[in-house]
Amino acid sequence: MVAVTQTPSSGSSAGERYSDNKLKHDIRMSNMNAAKKLADAIRTSLGPRGMDKMLVSANNDVTITNDGATILNKMEVTHPAAKMLVELAKSQDIAAGDGTTSVTVLCGSLLNKCIGLLERGVHPTVISDAMGRACDKACEILQSMAIPLDIDDREALIQAATTSLGSKVVAQYSNVLAPIAVDAVLKILDKERPEMVDLRDIKILRKSGGTIDDTEMVPGLILDSKSSKAAGGPTRVENAKIALIQFCISPPKTDMENSVVVSDYQQMDRILKEERNYIIGLIKKIKNSGCNVLLIQKSILRDAVTDLSLHYLAKAKILVVRDVERDDVEFIAKTLKCAPVAHVDQLTPDKLGHATLVASVQCGADKMVKITGIENMGNTVSVLCRGSNKLVIEEADRSLHDALCVIRCLVQKRFLIVGGGAPEVEVSQQLGKWGRTLSGMDAVCVKAFADALEVIPYTLAENAGLNPIEIVTELRNKHATTGNANFGINVRKGTITDILLENVVQPLLVSTSALSLATECVRMILKIDDICPVR
Repeated sequence: MVAVTQTPSSGSSAGERYSDNKLKHDIRMSNMNAAKKLADAIRTSLGPRGMDKMLVSANNDVTITNDGATILNKMEVTHPAAKMLVELAKSQDIAAGDGTTSVTVLCGSLLNKCIGLLERGVHPTVISDAMGRACDKACEILQSMAIPLDIDDREALIQAATTSLGSKVVAQYSNVLAPIAVDAVLKILDKERPEMVDLRDIKILRKSGGTIDDTEMVPGLILDSKSSKAAGGPTRVENAKIALIQFCISPPKTDMENSVVVSDYQQMDRILKEERNYIIGLIKKIKNSGCNVLLIQKSILRDAVTDLSLHYLAKAKILVVRDVERDDVEFIAKTLKCAPVAHVDQLTPDKLGHATLVASVQCGADKMVKITGIENMGNTVSVLCRGSNKLVIEEADRSLHDALCVIRCLVQKRFLIVGGGAPEVEVSQQLGKWGRTLSGMDAVCVKAFADALEVIPYTLAENAGLNPIEIVTELRNKHATTGNANFGINVRKGTITDILLENVVQPLLVSTSALSLATECVRMILKIDDICPVR
């Protein structure tokens, strides 16, 4: 027997290989811990008893909210892996509009389980593939639990909107906001193309003064701009013929760099006379088209209207609304069925919108223009959102947007599931049973995925001041018996009840989207084993 010694080649010794793996392990752990910390930070905002966050910007702008997407969007996040959670909440906001806090909390819980699996020596790719399969199975289980919905069942839609509003600051006003959200979406809904619901057709105008109870859906169009009262112009017009113009009723100016030097009074008089004639010429053409209400788009390069032009428009008995925002032009044109006019020569009677009444009305401390009785009104809705101060109005606006998104989800995918942590526990139980039929590492990973889902009922109980371990254990026992799939945490009573009887329901799309997006984000973070700075 001859002993053969082999010299280790440079760069491939066992020690170096170990340190290489150690570095990758550390980077993976750093990413997961950063994302988990961010998820834990907003965990307290989950559910109807969740806490609110006060967000203060560098210039002391304050926002009070418990909407996950808003909190993450406004937070100053520097770690690249934590930024992925911000993008995750944005994706959920776009896909479903609600469940942004749930998706982040779920992602944090899955990452926590992944850390445990990695420390037990499971390969990241094995965990990633098993998580993907578990997520597909979970979505199938949710689909089997879902309750079909008839889109004409207004009460069921209002219940879903109320559940969405239940976790917001404005929860006590859900009886006002939920019907508005349902009616607004149903009004813009095209029954033949339900997937084409565009929430940009619903305009929410915020006005301070009054309370959220005063929020209303306006039959017609409301404009934030005031009507111009300069030179005694009209502030109320019946049988209105409305023109939406994008040109300026003011004398033309020279280019930016040029200047005109006037050295003689006669020349000055001639300039003023020409300006006057130019404006009168424009107003005559506007009057000849039959227009008696003029909406003027805000101009950047020069004044859209001058005092002189307002004086002549008042003489012509034309109501003027100036400084219409560029972003609102498309919405106004769609509502009034009129065409925006870019040049005075194109202003013809067929491009005018028609309405019974255009009037300037008082709203709190401000005034606004209200257009009612619109002929052939387009499929658009205007909602006037009221509140006692800026913070309340902004939160009411965000909450109303979430409720609108929930109704949009139900229109696109007409299935409801119960809330209160019931679907998560049911999915967890069924995944556990399915996991026991698998072998090897897949079974371990699926079990970890199933356990991670229990973070939702656990957090709901914790935020409601209940004993989370006791509640979740009792919930597991209920769901272990067949026929109790709808049992969940009743936060108001502090016990476990049949959540369907409490009318706490949510769209299936919110839950399936949250599961899929959270799993996708976790799998992406798992696959990262190095961070390389680049030039």
